[in-house]
Amino acid sequence: MPYRMAGIDVHKKRLAVVVADVEVEDEYQFERRWYGSNPEQLRVLSEWLIEQQVEEVVMESTAQYWKPVWGALERFWKAMCQSREGAGRMSGTLHLAQALSNRGRRGRKTDFRDSERLVKRLVSQELVVSFVPDAEQRLWRTLTRTRYQRTRDKVRLQNQLEALLEEAHIKLSSLVSDLLGASARRMLKALADGETDPAALAALADQRLRATPAQLHDALGACTELNPVYRRLVKLTIEGLQFVEQQIRQFWSRRLRVCSSGTRMQSRGWRSSPGSEWIRRNRLSPKWVPRQRPSPQPKSSPRG
Repeated sequence: MPYRMAGIDVHKKRLAVVVADVEVEDEYQFERRWYGSNPEQLRVLSEWLIEQQVEEVVMESTAQYWKPVWGALERFWKAMCQSREGAGRMSGTLHLAQALSNRGRRGRKTDFRDSERLVKRLVSQELVVSFVPDAEQRLWRTLTRTRYQRTRDKVRLQNQLEALLEEAHIKLSSLVSDLLGASARRMLKALADGETDPAALAALADQRLRATPAQLHDALGACTELNPVYRRLVKLTIEGLQFVEQQIRQFWSRRLRVCSSGTRMQSRGWRSSPGSEWIRRNRLSPKWVPRQRPSPQPKSSPRG
């Protein structure tokens, strides 16, 4: 009984697809076709794979271009392949091969040869295959990575703001513990709006700030001759920080709704996310409670 497999060499605008029966004892006879990477062409590709009775598909992880191909095959081809009569255990399986494991000899790299090499090395178990989670977990992964990137953007903008103030001889960061605190924000906003009086800027600080008004006046003394370009850059950086912080708050909000493929997935917090039980048991709950060290006892005399 024939067992057909397909190999796809993924590019940005087109796909090189080959199909062959891997149960034959002779050389594989590949059928080659070109397809586009737009949604309509991906549906046509799925239909052709169903007509060819392809059991498994392997593709190369080329940048981010493999993701729409994987999603379309997962949606149109995989379900039909697994539901047809006589489907086997591996029917409808998608494989994502790491590009380095499908590397060919120099001077022998062509699109269809790469696709054929994918099939041959998958059969001989020479490919390094990556794990791809299901669609819902991929969506959560994208959401988590985006939130992490926004946090990095906030740190980057904070460092950029501190470097800008140092270049402008505004030594505010040496007197406040948090450059994005309430007192520092009020002073920086007034500085960006054009305030030139160091005493007026120092008066915006909170009374609980450890720095004295005289120290703040000295640190902000350069504002009297500050170039308008620095004020504009400080204002732009503060606005960027506010925008990033707003996005971070939206990510952390429990009202976040993520819509995918016509279904609504509600953010359920930690309780229903993958691995939540392990996180609550090992990270969110204290691993150890510091015991109070006993008070030292006076040493007794050796003579009793």
